[in-house]
Amino acid sequence: MSAAMPSEHREHPGRIMSGEMAQQPAVLRRIIEEGAPRIREVADAIAARRPRFVLLTARGTSDNAALYGKYLLEIRLGLPCGLTSMSTTTAYGARPDLTDVLVIAVSQSGGSPDLVASTKAARQAGAVTLAVTNNQDSPLAAVSEFHIDILAGPEKALPATKTYTASLLALYLFVEGLREGDGFAAKMLPELAARTLDRRDEVRRLAARYRFAERMVITSRGYGYPTAKEAALKLMETSYIPALAYSGADLMHGPLAMVDNISPVIAVVPDGKGGEALQPVLDRLRGRGADLVVVGPARQVEAASEGFVLPTESVPEELQPILEILPMQLLAHEVTIARGHDPDAPRALAKVTETH
Repeated sequence: MSAAMPSEHREHPGRIMSGEMAQQPAVLRRIIEEGAPRIREVADAIAARRPRFVLLTARGTSDNAALYGKYLLEIRLGLPCGLTSMSTTTAYGARPDLTDVLVIAVSQSGGSPDLVASTKAARQAGAVTLAVTNNQDSPLAAVSEFHIDILAGPEKALPATKTYTASLLALYLFVEGLREGDGFAAKMLPELAARTLDRRDEVRRLAARYRFAERMVITSRGYGYPTAKEAALKLMETSYIPALAYSGADLMHGPLAMVDNISPVIAVVPDGKGGEALQPVLDRLRGRGADLVVVGPARQVEAASEGFVLPTESVPEELQPILEILPMQLLAHEVTIARGHDPDAPRALAKVTETH
């Protein structure tokens, strides 16, 4: 560890990330109690514009939140969606006609220059622009027509945790507003999140088991796929373990060949249609003797090598990603500590990544 590292990191590695993970139930409650009315106002205003298409744009962890938003918008509203390639605007100067298109830019800091530039260009091209950030005074919020504050509070650890789940909930409430839903199902999330985070000892046992893993494969389908991608990102940026995230469907198309009984496979199994679609993949993994870990409902965990049971029995599938990611955040934290690294300060990373 660098000699320049502050003493709090040397003496208590992972303290900041751990504290911010623990704040998530309170953040979720704050969004429901304080943020929901403003989110509904924004949703009503945008619904009145009747967008015909949605483009979502983001980087890193926020990109996985945007992917979750894509699933919500396509499944719950039937709106066609796409994930943008910012370089088409920022590097190549493309200026597509975005009349009647809703562009949603998701960013923790709202400070990445390419995100700001592409959103500004989208607004100039006729798009309705919405920024979803943790900073209402950010450049991204300033160039967007609408803004949703995810109310997560300052996030100091480099790995994003509470801003990710806050972004998911904000996007869920926004989509509920577009479809004139009440979002009532989200009210159970703070308590369930607290119960899930309290089970750190279960995750610590998994971390000890996978301390020396040379790689991991993480898979899911449907609403769980963004969770798989975010979990892989957390493991890579904190513990430096190569973690490969695949849709269960894509895993069957070639990458399955690399699965063996040594490298762990973590399956995020939604309790619903996504989990049903993942069943053939789980069967193939078991048939190959994979070291399979399941994060999901009890009936799925019982058939795996190891697992973490999620309290999803009464939770709609579209809200389960907010709970699914919690044990994976804990796992990334605990594996990193077990490998002798500090998850608060991964090497070579900055909190605001300034891509252009």
